[in-house]
Amino acid sequence: MAKVLIVEDDASLVVTIRDWLTFEHHIVDVAPTGEEALNLLKTTTYDMIILDVSLPGISGVEVLLQFRAMGGPTPVLILTGRGALKDKEDGLDSGADDYLTKPFHLRELSARMRAMLRRPRSTLDNTLRFKDLEMDPSSFRVYKGEEEVHLARMEFALLEFLIRHKGQVFSPEALLDRVWTSDSERSPESLRTLIKKLRRKIDAPGDDSLIENVHGVGYRMCEE
Repeated sequence: MAKVLIVEDDASLVVTIRDWLTFEHHIVDVAPTGEEALNLLKTTTYDMIILDVSLPGISGVEVLLQFRAMGGPTPVLILTGRGALKDKEDGLDSGADDYLTKPFHLRELSARMRAMLRRPRSTLDNTLRFKDLEMDPSSFRVYKGEEEVHLARMEFALLEFLIRHKGQVFSPEALLDRVWTSDSERSPESLRTLIKKLRRKIDAPGDDSLIENVHGVGYRMCEE
């Protein structure tokens, strides 16, 4: 599961990509212009950016140049028109990691995303483990001991993020940024509700919660 920003002005293509990635359990934000993309990138952390080169106003290449100039490390997959060699060259020279030529098959998009997302995590086992929990992001499955735990998409995203960063404390604002989409209702109360639901599914009755509330600071997966 990844948090993905789609920067594309073709509304029908956006719907197609967003629905496909949501089906694959990703969390998706959309920006139809370069300006909106830059505003989101200044406030939100993403695992992957899918960026059209030809955008109204600020071009995709300019978005990429500004994002890299800000120190943005997120993998970027650029979308270009058929035969637009100059767009591909400009995109790759500006800091893109890969490109895809329109029209493309959604399965190829997924394959390229998986390859790009593996690069910074190449040393990690695909299966995440924490105490008696095991989760496999690729199959969207979670087990507590021998029993499978069925999680909703946002519950899974929150648990995956906390396990990948076990022991680290995150403020409510940081967790909202990581798990919620930009157009969804996001508030400390919605986070508390999500954590309450997740605790009911992963905690053993009578034991301390695996998700520790650090008073006045935030939450973490408790390693002790």
